[in-house]
Amino acid sequence: MQVLVAMSGGVDSSVAAALLTDAGHDVVGATLKLWGGPSDSGCCSVADVEDARRVAQQLGLDHHVFNLTEEFESSVVAPYTVAHAEGATPNPCIECNRHIKFDRLLERARRLGFDAVATGHHARVVAEAAEGVDTTRYRLLRGIDAQKDQSYVLSMLGQAQLAGVLLPVGHLTKREVRRLATDRQLRTAAKPDSQDVCFIHGAVGRRGFLGQRLDLHAGKVVDAVTDDVVGEVEAVELVTVGQRRGMGHGSDGRRRYVVAVDVPGRRVMVAPPEVAASDRVFLRPGSLTWVGEPLASGSQAFAQVSAHGRPVGCTYESEAGDPTVRFDRAERLVAPGQTVALYDAGRPDAVLGAGIAAAPRRIDPLP
Repeated sequence: MQVLVAMSGGVDSSVAAALLTDAGHDVVGATLKLWGGPSDSGCCSVADVEDARRVAQQLGLDHHVFNLTEEFESSVVAPYTVAHAEGATPNPCIECNRHIKFDRLLERARRLGFDAVATGHHARVVAEAAEGVDTTRYRLLRGIDAQKDQSYVLSMLGQAQLAGVLLPVGHLTKREVRRLATDRQLRTAAKPDSQDVCFIHGAVGRRGFLGQRLDLHAGKVVDAVTDDVVGEVEAVELVTVGQRRGMGHGSDGRRRYVVAVDVPGRRVMVAPPEVAASDRVFLRPGSLTWVGEPLASGSQAFAQVSAHGRPVGCTYESEAGDPTVRFDRAERLVAPGQTVALYDAGRPDAVLGAGIAAAPRRIDPLP
């Protein structure tokens, strides 16, 4: 099989390339040049590109660099900026997977004659024969290493993408990945994992990056229950629904959480825990994607609302085209713009699909 491996310059994609080579596949490495500005983390820095090239050389592979900076700007960076300007909290890694790695790159690989694209994500793709039809059905499963599982950031993938995707390290723990890299003496064996948004340089941070692209506005912190002004923030565009840090305490000494961000009104609404929680999250119509068949309204599932979040029981509802995830019990409010991934109630390691959280429609104290 001819496989194009997306080599980010990290240990996971390096070992993915090594495993596929050992298995006898015709492997070529490719690193994506995505960001034209300064970067010190992720797969966008000069050092990461060089690490990927050197690992490919160690493995005896051809290596290419694909320049997708224009697509990355229009599909990931610009929407990231717009979302903050609207008071939402986007997930750029998911949008990069959606639009770049498993769309543009996958399309290019197919045009170049490759059978599949491989990445170093800690998740698994399993092919199963579909009952009663002569087609193959693909499941997206959590990675074996629960601490490193990345199925959440791949939860938007459907059958068309999964049919051409290989995830060689999904059945390994991170320790096993590093041991394999050490055994092969790969230069990335001890390289730390990237933790930050790749296009935001650590020296300027999110505030510095967004401050260069949009106007940041100071705002009032308002108690959502009493409507009293209880503080100020330097930039409402940088505040996230559910945030606790920097919101202080109420007159009763209890912590306050952000329940809404009103950018035009320059207000951040805060409330105590019982108000800053809800038994449901509304999903943006049109944002839902499914790994296989869509869930029927009223179906049980598990929901995960962040990359390393705790899955919680829920019911998926879609009456009148209005998708909603209703939690089994109240949870902290989900920030608009965040992905809500749904997992199979009968097989909790299997991804069913995902949608993007919409803004809460009202703030009601829970009984």
